[in-house]
Amino acid sequence: MVQAKAGDSVKVHYTGKLNDGTVFDSSVDREPLEFAIGEGQVIAGFEAAMVGMGIGESKTVTIPSDKAYGPHRQELVMVVEKEQIPTDVSLDVGQLLQVSQSNGEVIPVVVTDVSESQVTLDANHPLAGQELTFDIQLVEIS
Repeated sequence: MVQAKAGDSVKVHYTGKLNDGTVFDSSVDREPLEFAIGEGQVIAGFEAAMVGMGIGESKTVTIPSDKAYGPHRQELVMVVEKEQIPTDVSLDVGQLLQVSQSNGEVIPVVVTDVSESQVTLDANHPLAGQELTFDIQLVEIS
């Protein structure tokens, strides 16, 4: 049986879950995810789980945060004065915004708290600090 290895392009179906069982993403009702093993196109733990799998094989893997989206970093959380944000911008908790840095780089942030005068913005990936579980089925190797 052919087994997936570094350098192979693979197609997989997956369902990603948090520790509480909440599904955060799935390819089940769409085209399988396609990527090349070893090129860093997906999180490290997911990529490593593919090595050695055969076509049609399924498995469940739990990936610690350091092999997924990394730890939640407090230095990526910032509190800004509401007056610094344009008045036409919606400031609801969970709202996704883009912040321009002084070097011109634009970074996505999530509004995590809104008070009378301040807004807390988090630039961490939404899944940072989370252990992730994936149900994976290898569909194709090329």
